Amino acid sequence: MTLVSIAVCVRNGVDWIDGCLESLVNQTHSPIEIILVDDGSTDGSKEKSESWAAHELVRVITQPALGLSAGRMAALEVSKGEWFAITDIDTMPESDWIQRMLESSISRESEEVVAVTGRTVFARSDDVISTIRSIEIESKYRSRPRITKLANGPCSMFKRESLEKIGGFNPDWYHAEDMEVSLKLVEAGGIIVYTNTAVVNHVPETGLKRFLHKRRRDARAHVRIHRRYKGVKHDFIGSSWAVLWMLPMVMLGLGSIGLFVNNLILDGTWEAASFYDSISTEFLLIGILPLFWLISFVKSDLPKANPKALIVLLSWSFYLWQGITMGYMDALLRRNGH
Repeated sequence: MTLVSIAVCVRNGVDWIDGCLESLVNQTHSPIEIILVDDGSTDGSKEKSESWAAHELVRVITQPALGLSAGRMAALEVSKGEWFAITDIDTMPESDWIQRMLESSISRESEEVVAVTGRTVFARSDDVISTIRSIEIESKYRSRPRITKLANGPCSMFKRESLEKIGGFNPDWYHAEDMEVSLKLVEAGGIIVYTNTAVVNHVPETGLKRFLHKRRRDARAHVRIHRRYKGVKHDFIGSSWAVLWMLPMVMLGLGSIGLFVNNLILDGTWEAASFYDSISTEFLLIGILPLFWLISFVKSDLPKANPKALIVLLSWSFYLWQGITMGYMDALLRRNGH
């Protein structure tokens, strides 16, 4: 009879509210309370949310556009459950999502489980963006250990008492708030457990502009995380490293090829002896790094045969470096990185 509070926030997501709330009110576990927070919506989400207030399991909170972390904190402050679960409005958790997380929340010897995180499955549409996003997320979950460092925002629950002890969700953590609160719990001696049986289905992520903006935003926020929690080994990286290094490695590779061709032209001959003489030390030094990167890229699950997908990946790499640069500018200017 463990009461579980479930918080979900919405800003301008009117088309997703019904699907998400239907999946939550039909959870196999009981009792639950659902706290729906409207975060300054202007598309009718506020009115749609208020219509759900008539349901016996749903409580609705409205606030100005303060951000996801502030919305989750508002829900935490009014929650009553022993566990506090979070998900996103553009998801539809499986009916046994809460039940499966509770089954995995039992602490083993010398453990203090303070959070349980499940698995998010991104649906695919008929576009390159949703395919790339689905493949990337799937690869992240495939080799994830039982004890993890991150309780992912769309599919996790926290022991409310432990969450309150670390101060809950800080509204200043405008992005990557799930990672920030997870690391605070780990720092306090808590254990976060991953279970692949607690599944949350995410709508397809489409649109190149939106996709790149979110990846840049996440990279910017992760700089803040790595600065504050040095030495933490993250276990939810996936193929993002291969994407991050794509742009500089392609540039290095093109540079090494240009150097090789230039040496041939300077030699003034295309004979075999001159060909091998043109493979200079500089060419080998510059070209070896792209070769190692290419091996890791080929081994990844990312699409490689589709030219459009390669352009998206190259753009993704560029936006990641943009986000990293912005993150360090935030550090220099002492900004939170909103």
